[in-house]
Amino acid sequence: MHDKGSQMPDGIPVIRTIAMPADTNPSGDIFGGWLMSQMDLAAGNVAARRSRGRAATVAVEAMSFLSPVAVGDEVSLFATIARVGRTSLRIEVEAWRRARESEQSTKVTEAVFTFVAIDGEGRPRAIPTE
Repeated sequence: MHDKGSQMPDGIPVIRTIAMPADTNPSGDIFGGWLMSQMDLAAGNVAARRSRGRAATVAVEAMSFLSPVAVGDEVSLFATIARVGRTSLRIEVEAWRRARESEQSTKVTEAVFTFVAIDGEGRPRAIPTE
């Protein structure tokens, strides 16, 4: 994954959103499940574009939360294709947060999502070559 430490990846995020009060856990922090779903949406968008059709999440590799996300933070999700197989894709996703009043961004988490391209009946299908 991105190895520049505290510098956001180059390029445009796949998703950029604002963490809202409805996305909090009972302690008032942004719920980890909300963040994971945003990451899955970002990876799914990349998977659908590359596979030129429907793709389903089949695995998520170890995810560690490095920094909390607060209500009002801007969350940017970057996703890149790490590997394309015959029917599957591995997509690396990084989540970064920026407080509304700040220009400084902090990495929140990263994970590798594996998708399988599927047909209309939900069966694996070949991913087109580029």
